[in-house]
Amino acid sequence: MPLELPIPKLDASLLGAHRLFALTDEALFEACGVRVAFTSRAGGVSTGAYASLNCANHVGDDVQAVQRNRQLVVEALAAGGQRPRLIVPSQVHGANIVDVNDAAGFEVASAEAVQGADGIIVRCDDVAALLNFADCLPTILVAPDGSFAVVHAGWRGAVAHIARKAAELLIPEPSARAGVNAYIGPHIRSECFEVGEEVAERFAHEFGSAALADASHVSLCGAVRRDLQDAGLKAERIADAEVCTVCSSDKYYSYRASNGTCGRNAAVAVRMGTRES
Repeated sequence: MPLELPIPKLDASLLGAHRLFALTDEALFEACGVRVAFTSRAGGVSTGAYASLNCANHVGDDVQAVQRNRQLVVEALAAGGQRPRLIVPSQVHGANIVDVNDAAGFEVASAEAVQGADGIIVRCDDVAALLNFADCLPTILVAPDGSFAVVHAGWRGAVAHIARKAAELLIPEPSARAGVNAYIGPHIRSECFEVGEEVAERFAHEFGSAALADASHVSLCGAVRRDLQDAGLKAERIADAEVCTVCSSDKYYSYRASNGTCGRNAAVAVRMGTRES
């Protein structure tokens, strides 16, 4: 009989020996060994505009600093156990999703992800998927069998229905998606996401009123929620961090708040095959 996951929630925690701040769901980890985390700016080694836990290597930061920051995140997830291998895609604001079916396929999946992807599905132990964000919406989906997806939804990815696509690929059987947990991390909220008429019309066409706060402000969260529920997820299994990166740019990187020069927050997940007792 499939495991019934606990109802999702996101709480602030300090993970690992480095006490890295992240939003996570401890009950989920205890139930199925999957750790989800949304990081903040704090706890890394980057300096200047990228201070301090920048996890992106395409924004002008020192490459070695980024590598160390990613190591800190992975070590925090492992919490003293076996350090998982890490897959980080080159994000292109599209709807391509790479599937890591087993440990043997890790290298092939990594190579595909580097060519361009905005979602990663992992179906094996000890492989962590990390995607970068600084206003776009991060979503992590976790299935009862412990497989998971990490997805990047900017406005283009949202209207391309990447969230729904990830749910459908993660769990092909529609009726089984009711048991999937979804976690929506910090992102630009509707009060700060002012868009042009054309973009607003596209969201209205794809998602209806759920995606619009008013004629010029889009709700990425509303759009993704609608997408996930259309895929078969239950409303009560969609947890929202309820944090605006623009309003909280002292704690989270925000592209808009920093006029385009900043680091990137991370959305990351892993299913640990070995845990300390």
